[in-house]
Amino acid sequence: MSDVAPAPAHPMTGRDRPVFLLSFRQRDELATLAAGAGWRVVAARRGEGADRRFLASGASVAVVDARGAVDDGLAAVRALAGVTGANGGALLVLVSRGDAGRLGEFYDAGATQFLASPMREVEFVQALRFAARHAQRVAGDLPPLAGGGEPLGWRYDPALGSLQVTPALAAMLGLSQAPSLRAVLRHVEAVDRGAMRAALARLRAGIQATAFAHELPGAGRVVEHLQLDARTGRIHALIERLGEVDAGAVVRDALTGVRDAAAARRWIARKLESGGQVGLALAALGRFEMVNTAYGRDAGDAVLRAASARIAEAAREALGKRVLLARMGGAEFLVAVEGVEEAELRSALARIEEALARPFVIGDAIAPIGARIAMTLSRDGDDAPAMLRRASETLAGTGSEQGAAPLDRLALDLRRAMDTGEIELRFQPQVAVATGTIVGVEALARWRHGEFGVVGAETLFAAAERAGLEIALSEHVQRLALADAARWPSPLRALRLSVNVTAADVARAGFADLFLDWVDSSGFPRGRLTVEITEGGLIDDLGEASRLLSELRSAGCRVAIDDFGTGYSSLAYLKALPLDYLKVDRKLTQDITGSARDRIVVRGVIDMARSLGLSVIAEGVENGEQLELLAKEGCQYYQGFLCAGPLTAAELTDLMESR
Repeated sequence: MSDVAPAPAHPMTGRDRPVFLLSFRQRDELATLAAGAGWRVVAARRGEGADRRFLASGASVAVVDARGAVDDGLAAVRALAGVTGANGGALLVLVSRGDAGRLGEFYDAGATQFLASPMREVEFVQALRFAARHAQRVAGDLPPLAGGGEPLGWRYDPALGSLQVTPALAAMLGLSQAPSLRAVLRHVEAVDRGAMRAALARLRAGIQATAFAHELPGAGRVVEHLQLDARTGRIHALIERLGEVDAGAVVRDALTGVRDAAAARRWIARKLESGGQVGLALAALGRFEMVNTAYGRDAGDAVLRAASARIAEAAREALGKRVLLARMGGAEFLVAVEGVEEAELRSALARIEEALARPFVIGDAIAPIGARIAMTLSRDGDDAPAMLRRASETLAGTGSEQGAAPLDRLALDLRRAMDTGEIELRFQPQVAVATGTIVGVEALARWRHGEFGVVGAETLFAAAERAGLEIALSEHVQRLALADAARWPSPLRALRLSVNVTAADVARAGFADLFLDWVDSSGFPRGRLTVEITEGGLIDDLGEASRLLSELRSAGCRVAIDDFGTGYSSLAYLKALPLDYLKVDRKLTQDITGSARDRIVVRGVIDMARSLGLSVIAEGVENGEQLELLAKEGCQYYQGFLCAGPLTAAELTDLMESR
């Protein structure tokens, strides 16, 4: 097993050492390029512990991909500079051309090589070679990097059905050096096998290098870095130790530092299996989306970190050190505790609620966020998905009366806002699942209000309904979107534009002719336009909606049903309406990582849509696990923060150029 043989006695040089690659958005793509050029790759998506992981990998070259994540990239370079410099390594940084002006900051932080994107594959490979040569020159006679040790790894030959493991892995697991595949798979826990199967599926789909994380007896949490040898068809794995600590503690949310959702599920499952009483408290921040929209993602991230700290402090004051705190995604946090009584858990909830009721400082502003909180205690026969689902259902039923900007005041200001240009547009990318290519955007309205900050589309249209301006606002937003898109620069000229149509539009006499006149006068091509109409907006007059959408389709536009799965007549809509796309509501999308039952529901929606000839767009995709499961079920497109939130045209252009 030359790829994972024990470390030689002499120092490793050049390509004898792996490349350590940190990419916040394109890990697998860059790892595939490096693997195709002959390097072994240890790749990561998160910057936490990058210095430790670099040392443990035995790499001589570290690559930090800062494209689209300049500040995160700078932080990673600062963390890696000391260990790469002390051990004779090279530190290669990838940046977007638009960020080339910040190269001085990367140089000051400790980077040794740079490459600007867009770049050709050969340029990236050549940059790796120069970095490796730099490392060889600098390292000289330095001893091997600390933390390397004897490697853990394996090689599988599918043609022969043979598996070989390194001596260190064989000794750790009590295996022969040529064990059966089943003997090795027994050491991957059931909860982690889905991630393993997804990684192998990526290799079968043509990705040459990828990774997955799991528990390994004797090693704790590990990452298996898989590479496919395109010539022989063999799969090589290099196993990276992340630490020998409790499984619930090793995988942490990159933003807040608390446990992530997968670690929380494992912790709950183990406590339930041991027969303990488990209590859960689920907290969802109130006006978080408005914070993101009004002040930007950095401010939203700061609020999440502050909220995490407040919840942790309140929970530990009430329950002691036995609590587990996890971020479940978005602005939802989980507190889990073993051996708790109902009164004790309710007391903890009250403290958490009080902590989150205090306003948050956002830059120079002070904003009340508020939160909804729900709790549940374990019951006979519970498993982790059942408990989490019950907590989510309880949370959904609590409602939210906090944090809404006064609609009466917004209604009074709305006409002036439209006249003075306070209504602005953002564009959220829609991405092809198979290729990662941005193929279109949805236009979303935002109101930059002098008192309430940036108001999102839901509150904006609620204010319009109260003011009797729903049709006027809808027309204003549609015409603004068409005018903006008609002026897009060349990097955006191939994108589709999706605009929203309301129930009031559907009921408006002659709306199709009016709308097509606006399209043609803007200069935006009908063939690149998609009209989205929400499921709830169609309930009153399905026949009129069908006629209207048929006219728009005949004129060259495409039609999507938005927020599918939130209303009461979904099947009737699919039968009656002329549609091209079905957009799965974000709640269904996020349920796909829940129980097997949740996944079956999402699979049924996707299968039904595809059987009717519709393309499927999943909304609200926030992480790679959701995307992998959606891809497995046949979803063709996605939209969500995994790619990007709503962007200005300039930000969208930068994103397209960086990709």
